[in-house]
Amino acid sequence: MRNLIAFFRRFRVFLIFALLQIFALSTYFSFLYFPRTQYLTTASVVSGKILHVQNDVTKHFNLSKNNWALQAENIKLRSKQPASFHRLQNGLVTIDDTLFEQQYTYTPATVINSTTTRFNNYFTLDIGTAQGIKRGMGVFSDKGIVGIIHNASKHFAVVKSVLTENINVDVIIEPKGVFGLLKWDARDARFGIVSGVSNDFKIKKGSKVVTRGGSGLFPRGLLVGRVYALEHVEGKPLWNIVIKFSEDYRSLQRVYVIKNLLLEEQKALELTIPEDKKDE
Repeated sequence: MRNLIAFFRRFRVFLIFALLQIFALSTYFSFLYFPRTQYLTTASVVSGKILHVQNDVTKHFNLSKNNWALQAENIKLRSKQPASFHRLQNGLVTIDDTLFEQQYTYTPATVINSTTTRFNNYFTLDIGTAQGIKRGMGVFSDKGIVGIIHNASKHFAVVKSVLTENINVDVIIEPKGVFGLLKWDARDARFGIVSGVSNDFKIKKGSKVVTRGGSGLFPRGLLVGRVYALEHVEGKPLWNIVIKFSEDYRSLQRVYVIKNLLLEEQKALELTIPEDKKDE
């Protein structure tokens, strides 16, 4: 025991130094590891946020590019559908490209301004006469019809939407094939009215409403909406058929403008129809 006490006395300075050194090194490495870990963690978080923002920006620009690519693909596919062609011969038996002549072409556009809460509502498109857009052309989206070109400048066009007082688009209620005129009563942007339908017809709720194509502005069969309710016209044997539009015009962005290559021929021929003479 005396020898142990003598040893500590003799080497007390060295032992105290060794203990302090061990303590100091232990403390040093503990605090060195913590800041390093914190730095790496913070750097990872910052890098992750930067990459997230970069990815969002990339997705934003790619989304616009992809939307245009999708519109171009839709136009390509729609242009091959029978509704875009005019039959040149009847009694079609075999497939022959010479039996059809293209009647409709489509130009993609983006809605850059719009209203839906007024009595007469309009949309502004980012294309104009420079792209061949003219007054009177039909406009539709992937979900349904939108309206008719009201006016166009070189780079822009204003569309008279279906949410206007006198839109008067001729439509068909399927599957019965009942004709009517699409109107709007300025009450709700989600709903329209089909007028001029006799109440002799039994119309079912949920029936599909599509374009008739008689005016030449829209191909036959474009979706308009579905029957939501039926209202009797007071004093007349007619229905006012409430339909729910297939397109939500409050969030409309991408559309197509229709060009009917045979419209002038149709109009010229219809001008030859004699007018009814009033009884004297």
